[in-house]
Amino acid sequence: MVRPVRLRDEIRTWEPSTILLWVGLIAFGVFSVCLDGGVHLWAWWTGQPSPSWNPFTLVIALLKGSLKASTGMWVCIGLVAALLPAVALVVHLARRRVRGRRRRGDEAAALVGHRRDTEPLSRGQVEATAQRLGVATDSFGLPIGRAVSDNRPLYSDFEAVGVGIAGPRTGKTTCWVVPRILAAPGLVVATSNKPDIVELTRQARQERGKVWVFDPQEIVGEPQSFWWNPLSYVTSSVRATAMAQALMDASRPATGQSNPFFDTGARDLVARLLLAAARSGRSLAEVKRWVNDPSDDEPVLLLRQAGEYEKADELQATLNMVEVTRSGIFAGAQQIMGFTTDDRTMSWVKPNNWIPELRIEDLVRSSDTLYLLSQEGPVSAAPVVTALTMVFTETATEYAKRQSGGRLSVPALVELDEAANVCRWSQLPAQYSHFGSRGLLVEAMLQSWSQGVAAWGREGMQTLWSAANVKIYGGGVAEPEFLSMLSDLIGSHWVDQVQTTSSQGGSSSTRSLQAQERKIAPVDQLGSLPRGRAWVLASGATALLTRLVPFWEETIPTTSSSMSKEGAR
Repeated sequence: MVRPVRLRDEIRTWEPSTILLWVGLIAFGVFSVCLDGGVHLWAWWTGQPSPSWNPFTLVIALLKGSLKASTGMWVCIGLVAALLPAVALVVHLARRRVRGRRRRGDEAAALVGHRRDTEPLSRGQVEATAQRLGVATDSFGLPIGRAVSDNRPLYSDFEAVGVGIAGPRTGKTTCWVVPRILAAPGLVVATSNKPDIVELTRQARQERGKVWVFDPQEIVGEPQSFWWNPLSYVTSSVRATAMAQALMDASRPATGQSNPFFDTGARDLVARLLLAAARSGRSLAEVKRWVNDPSDDEPVLLLRQAGEYEKADELQATLNMVEVTRSGIFAGAQQIMGFTTDDRTMSWVKPNNWIPELRIEDLVRSSDTLYLLSQEGPVSAAPVVTALTMVFTETATEYAKRQSGGRLSVPALVELDEAANVCRWSQLPAQYSHFGSRGLLVEAMLQSWSQGVAAWGREGMQTLWSAANVKIYGGGVAEPEFLSMLSDLIGSHWVDQVQTTSSQGGSSSTRSLQAQERKIAPVDQLGSLPRGRAWVLASGATALLTRLVPFWEETIPTTSSSMSKEGAR
């Protein structure tokens, strides 16, 4: 029979002499504290010279009579002895308060995440990184949470991009997304399919700059106060294709079947129609009309007038295809542009002289906040949200390249909450590793690993995960393959085992110790991770069990520590 060694098991295997030795040492320690404390308390109370703190010296002095024991001295010693349990209890309770209430699985914190192994997440290291980068802000990093082992605060620096995986109702919004938005030193772009992010951060972000809420599906009930023209980005055939690709990525169901021929044909058709509209000063309303009328050759003429002869010929070739092929391509293009059938969404992307236009080239130079809201459904605004996210990151990257050091002087936070539902941009994984070096702190939050696979494919999800400097798992996922991979990344430890063997008759038995390798965080424990706990894996650091802290309990990380979340709300 083999079982792990626990403390009580170890005690049972000790020799009687070992047990007596430990009892003696503990008793001597208690005696020394009581004697030293009582004698020094008596000396202070009576005004006597302070005696030695060495308990041996005190005992010898008492035995020789050089230090005369009085009734008052014994009273003081007894008082210290009486107070000692109370002091021990107070220290214990204070320690529990500092470390927080213990939860199931917290014992794993003692096996990982020692200070020297998690230095990249420490305040000192993160502040040093901010100083090295010359970040022009009073902030030094973004909060992660607190280490379960010793309650020290943890931060990610201004070069880190992240990926978070946590199931529904695990606290990722209040304990991760919201605190990091509140702590962001500059521009914030945040996506979501729920109103909570806007409701919890809007007031605080208004102190940084203007707040823009893109809400075609009325998730927050935000009245339209601006419009954005996707065609303003389409200044070349390359950009037209990028825009069409982004719209296609978000318009196709995550589990939908694909046909490379028709998918490519539909994307290229939409790209040429977008280019025709952009170069001729038309709007998406014309693109909507063209994509629903295969016989309309107006965009061909507009491309020729704009000098786009090659694209005009390609579009004409599509219009001249046999009926079956042309119908298939146009059907795919109509799916890509399906969002144009929703009047609510169209009102946000067509010219309006009565409200301001959101200009991305101005946004990247500001400390504003842009909330992008959409929900899945028959007519979703997700294609526009995806396209806007793509345009923003590309524009911000190009702007950063022209700045000192090739990065934004004040980092911008791009918080992609519910990324797989709201922002299924196929190029996101490939771009991920470049964002941090440009001052774009991009973070994709997912409900599961398979959700990311559905959005970007298995290879794309692996690329995204590998490129992230900070990875967080907040529980609520029941996917053995992912949890097994995570368990391997967290690592193993060695456990002493007691092996007992006995004869058939039970007349004799032997006991021996042997070491066995065990996972620090087994799959079953990861699957049942308590709310408020998360495993964090960061570049250059070991895995760390972390206590996620709600935004109302912490202080915004600034060099002055002058602003609190409570005040920011």
